[in-house]
Amino acid sequence: MSGRQAEAEYRIEDLAHHSGATVRTIRAYQDRGLLPKPERRGRANVYGDVHLARLRQVADLLDRGYTLASIKELLEAWDAGRGLGGVLGLVAEVGGPWSDEEASRITRAELDARFGGRPDDSAVAEAVELGVLERIEGREDEFLVPSPQELAVAAELYASGVPLRAISGHLRELRGQVEHIAARFLEFTTEHVFARYLGHTPPTDADAAEAAALVRRLRPLAQQSVDAELARAMRLFATRHLQQHLGAAPVAGPDERPQALALPAGTIAAVRALVGAENASAFVAAATERELQARTLDALSTTQLNREKLDEAP
Repeated sequence: MSGRQAEAEYRIEDLAHHSGATVRTIRAYQDRGLLPKPERRGRANVYGDVHLARLRQVADLLDRGYTLASIKELLEAWDAGRGLGGVLGLVAEVGGPWSDEEASRITRAELDARFGGRPDDSAVAEAVELGVLERIEGREDEFLVPSPQELAVAAELYASGVPLRAISGHLRELRGQVEHIAARFLEFTTEHVFARYLGHTPPTDADAAEAAALVRRLRPLAQQSVDAELARAMRLFATRHLQQHLGAAPVAGPDERPQALALPAGTIAAVRALVGAENASAFVAAATERELQARTLDALSTTQLNREKLDEAP
């Protein structure tokens, strides 16, 4: 008697139960060539561990964003003996964490305490929709926090007087802009770095392994470049905002050089009569700046009133 353990055998319903796929999905995978044909015994189909492993492999690649068509190419390469280890290593590298931040957990009571102490189910639901919080199966009073830093920023903004709806709206807008930056960075690196690895579909084991090593090296560059540019932009615009709101004369930049502006002769004569010819230019500049500041204050007041009305709305 052989000491080798017999391979498990499954009916399609049992295979669905163990793999987490539905019977309909398993049959669809068979039709698309993603799953080896089962063994036919009489009128029944019998599946084995190889089918279970393949279903789990397909599910993992789907979770990483691969299409069924690209998964089929990868699996065909594997079946042809070209190897899949390097490709799966590249998949794991790209799909791994892109920051050193570790997820944490928070209870509902702790969450309410950080945001004013008043339960707000709609705000929690929106945070879950945005991915700031994730529900934990079987734990109604506890959440997973994928990015504790992001939650801490939201809590600090709320403590500073920013309404929750304004915070979530800002996050949606910011996320769209950051996703655009990420897409451009990937297009840039694909064109100039990874194009040479894309000649084979799927890439060879050696090319995939080399590409994975490059991903590890380039991974921190995206965040470092964004951090540096954000710091530069914040310094530039924060200074301008401070000068504007304190009434200080801004330092003329390359596009802020004095320019001539035509005014009606009657206006110029009236200003000269009021403040003298030598003070006419300064008076017009000061009056214009005052009008701009007044309009800015009006706009800020209107925005705040609109936010308060939104917050009061049922």
